[in-house]
Amino acid sequence: MCVRLKAIVSYDGSGFSGYQVQPGKRTVQLELERVLGVMHKGESIKVVASGRTDAGVHATGQVIHFDSSLTLPMERWRTALNVQLPGDIRILVVEQVRDDFHARYDATGKTYRYIWSLNEVQSPFERNYSVHVDRNKPNVELMREATVHLLGTHDFSSFCASNTSVKDFVRTIHSVKFEVKKESNQLHMVINGNGFLYNMVRIIAGTLWEIAIGKKSVEEMRTIVDSCDRKRAGKTAPPHGLYLENVEYF
Repeated sequence: MCVRLKAIVSYDGSGFSGYQVQPGKRTVQLELERVLGVMHKGESIKVVASGRTDAGVHATGQVIHFDSSLTLPMERWRTALNVQLPGDIRILVVEQVRDDFHARYDATGKTYRYIWSLNEVQSPFERNYSVHVDRNKPNVELMREATVHLLGTHDFSSFCASNTSVKDFVRTIHSVKFEVKKESNQLHMVINGNGFLYNMVRIIAGTLWEIAIGKKSVEEMRTIVDSCDRKRAGKTAPPHGLYLENVEYF
């Protein structure tokens, strides 16, 4: 008899070509399914995630589900997976869920974090985990003012990469907050919404950064949203500053 299991996964995206399986490339999904295949004695186990992340993007709270026929006690699943997974992927929680639970379609919200390093010299140990921007000191208050135009339900076509098959560009952003970390001299953006388009968070981060350093005005953000034109928004921010932090379910 099969049961459906839900797991919370954390991974360092630096060494992956993204989450989703791609021919000839190392991905998070490939590693997860490889280990599950070994545990199930060669049986192909399909892992479904709340969404994909791009190459270089990290996760501290990705959610997956898979079906298993193993009679392994629930408290042993986390250890059994972690001892076989590479060190840049860790399972944080494993629990049994209802048979129709779906990690992607049942998700009601997500939280992402984007990190900029403001240090004059960035530590080599942070280079894969924050975006170095020492030459420009951001006006965080301008960023906060600009987010007013992002909150609520909008067509976010202006903040979606062109190579997407999505037809519905309407999403709701519940909150955008900024945290100045004095000890590490970092700026964090934390954004929560009911869902995000392809590259949406990175394009928002890139646009807000341009406002923070004076390349765009706060008032332009409303125009960018209303235009539904990707060319009006800022550059897509680099992937290694982005973290999928949390996925919400009812």
